Amino acid sequence: MSPATGRLAPTPSGDLHLGNTVSFLACWLSVRRAGGRLLLRIEDVDQGRARTDVADRQRSDLAWLGLHWDAEVPAQSTRDYAPWAERLSEHTYRCTCTRRDVAAAGGVYPGTCRSAGHTEGKLRLRLPSGLRTVTDRRLGTHTVDPSQLGDPVLQRADGVYTYPLAVVADDITDGVTEVVRGADLLKMSAGQEVLWELLGATPPTWLHAPLIVEPSGRKLGKSYGSLNLAGLRQAGWTPEDVLRLVLPWLGLPHIVPLQEAAALFEPTAGERGPIVLHLPEHGGCPSPEEGLRWTPESGDSR
Repeated sequence: MSPATGRLAPTPSGDLHLGNTVSFLACWLSVRRAGGRLLLRIEDVDQGRARTDVADRQRSDLAWLGLHWDAEVPAQSTRDYAPWAERLSEHTYRCTCTRRDVAAAGGVYPGTCRSAGHTEGKLRLRLPSGLRTVTDRRLGTHTVDPSQLGDPVLQRADGVYTYPLAVVADDITDGVTEVVRGADLLKMSAGQEVLWELLGATPPTWLHAPLIVEPSGRKLGKSYGSLNLAGLRQAGWTPEDVLRLVLPWLGLPHIVPLQEAAALFEPTAGERGPIVLHLPEHGGCPSPEEGLRWTPESGDSR
């Protein structure tokens, strides 16, 4: 049996940016260091946002960067999640609350419909109360009460299954043993572990990579088109230029061959807090010579 199975799981709603890059790089390094198997899975369960041309560009960007995978598994849009939802029927309920209702309650769903007995509406998972300890390979142990996260929606009112159910069902199906993603999702791991256990499976190990933010503290996202991999490539950046920028965020030398970087990778090394990326004043994509300045949470400029 392989010692580890990880997955690169891009959502094809926008081109890969530097925040995606650090998470996918950490995933690749972790699996390769363990001599494990790496899967590619296109997470397109939300067909209203998914685009096949974006998925093709994401595959191209990952391969360009050198993050090759061992196999591509079926995309979420081809999978059936109804049997998984049925297995959870004792722990789910129907909810008719709107987004406005949740916002009025403070932004976290308070369980309004738990005992209402609705027969239609969105399907929610009833999360148990009580503290759980989540262990992260980079950030250590954290105590979280899953019930404070808000009962997640597993199926929308229109019948479409959602990401929280799909990602766990897929990871179980695909034999994933380690999940690597951004640090902003650390707390959500507690709720996902509940779902893994209710489905009779052993949760994966977790590794949450540094979050990439603007100086204002806002998370770097797909709206910053000039800083996606496609924009950097167009501006003349090479894979080595990108790795020279990103590898230090994971505690590795500025530039080493990826196979050597995998041998050196230690999950606990690198920056523990967010990486503050200082965007170019001209608002466009910098040249490789201009580069990008970044600051760790400690404030030491790089």
